[in-house]
Amino acid sequence: MFCDQCGEPSDEGDHPRCAGRRKLEPPRFCPDCARRMVVQVTPIGWTARCSRHGERRSADPLRA
Repeated sequence: MFCDQCGEPSDEGDHPRCAGRRKLEPPRFCPDCARRMVVQVTPIGWTARCSRHGERRSADPLRA
């Protein structure tokens, strides 16, 4: 597994700096393969797409 914020291996656990960024920013790297993802941010959320592992989405606040 890899960190979704910096792309480094996450064997040691969560990186303190990345944990803070994760609260405010969408993932930038695929946690499965560490490839840089294509990220689109909109007023209601974000989507992040890995060329190998597909798309991830933020929670939809309108469906809560």
